[in-house]
Amino acid sequence: MAKAGNDKKSNLLWRFFSSVKLTLVLLIILAIASLFGTLIPQQEGAVEYARRLSPGMFQVFSSLNLFDMYHSSWFRIIIALLALNLIVCSINRLPATLRLFRALPRADRSRPFENLPAERHFSIDPETDEAGQRVSKFLKKQYKRVDSKDTPKGNFYYGEKGRYSYFGVYLVHLSVLIILIGGIVGSLFGFEAYVNIAEGETADTVAIRQKMTPKKLGFSIRCEKFIVEFYKSGAPKEFRSDLKFLSGGKVLQQGSLRVNHPITFNGITFYQSSYGTMPGKVHLRIAKSGDNPESLTLEAEQGNPVSLPGDGAQFQVLQVDDNLKGMMGPAAMISVKPEQGDEVKFWVFQRVEMLKKRFPGAMFKAPILNPSSYEPYTFFLEKLENRYYTGLQVARDPGVSLVWLGCFVMVGGFFVTFFTSHRRVWVRVSKFKGKTRISVAGRANKNPIGMERELEQITSKLQNLFTGEGKNP
Repeated sequence: MAKAGNDKKSNLLWRFFSSVKLTLVLLIILAIASLFGTLIPQQEGAVEYARRLSPGMFQVFSSLNLFDMYHSSWFRIIIALLALNLIVCSINRLPATLRLFRALPRADRSRPFENLPAERHFSIDPETDEAGQRVSKFLKKQYKRVDSKDTPKGNFYYGEKGRYSYFGVYLVHLSVLIILIGGIVGSLFGFEAYVNIAEGETADTVAIRQKMTPKKLGFSIRCEKFIVEFYKSGAPKEFRSDLKFLSGGKVLQQGSLRVNHPITFNGITFYQSSYGTMPGKVHLRIAKSGDNPESLTLEAEQGNPVSLPGDGAQFQVLQVDDNLKGMMGPAAMISVKPEQGDEVKFWVFQRVEMLKKRFPGAMFKAPILNPSSYEPYTFFLEKLENRYYTGLQVARDPGVSLVWLGCFVMVGGFFVTFFTSHRRVWVRVSKFKGKTRISVAGRANKNPIGMERELEQITSKLQNLFTGEGKNP
């Protein structure tokens, strides 16, 4: 009894997954989910959209992972169920297909010749055996598989081709499975990340999107040069990154990265995504007062300590702003660390005279705004240099090759399914009113109109073979 119950449950489970209704339901769910994925911005694009949602709705969207739907667990489950459904459906229908594929109809079948149109018969003078030999030779040129049988009713000849057309639908199923597997592989083992690289600098780590975790690439990328061109209106016309890919200090690949012209290296694809500016060199003039006054010009970079000439102290540029507070112009915050004593911080400005006219003079006597806060030195900001950085989108999808393979298999499957058919032709050579009569019949599993045309051509060719006229005598 227990075994019978288990068999019943397994049969119910098998029938469930082999149901075409399940396929339709899964496809409808997948279509609706894809519609949501199209209408709801995904990943970084969802930030602005999420701000407009109420806290409750945001919680619902986040719990369903609708902002990164194609990487969500429930979407992967739908894909897995569809794949399982396709596999079970294919296995369930395979025995019947194999029977059709292996079946070899008898050559002496009479049913195909029932109700045959008059134009499918014609009479000739040669004897039956001689005519049969010529018919057999003709069919062997036209069809790969030919059989024959002699009976009291006449000589029968059978030819066929296109037997593999029964498997066209299985090729389509296989292609869908390959594409689904490719999507799952890419979702599980691929990644999407980004990296900003300043002109002239090198990076070997990218930031994974969503998680914002660093990931080592196993090689380095160097931005040799970044070029941007603008329209007269000021809008960017084109921007390009000249990149080098290095490993072990050797350049393995280089090229120019532009929008819609990605570069692939070691299976990882780089896209030109954005660009911006970042602080470059800060040109400073430092004046020393006292018995031996002197003045010198230095170049410093943000965050890099520089020794103060004639003093054991070091200074560095902590912060740079093109227009401090939106009104004070270019400025840099300087930090001086003496050998003894406390650190001194202050701002230096490029447009000092303009600021003195605009603001009260006493304002600049405050230590934080006084460029002479570290005596006996006075700092002057001569120029700020900005340099470009390139923003790269980085993606690795190991399932892409599988998706492409699935697409090619699908094209082949559609071709076999819609443009080929299993065509079977019977030719009977018999005696009729003192002459040899030839009858031509045939059947196809698809495209009956095409089969009719083929039978007309075969009949015409056989008539020409025997009479050279193509007409009934």
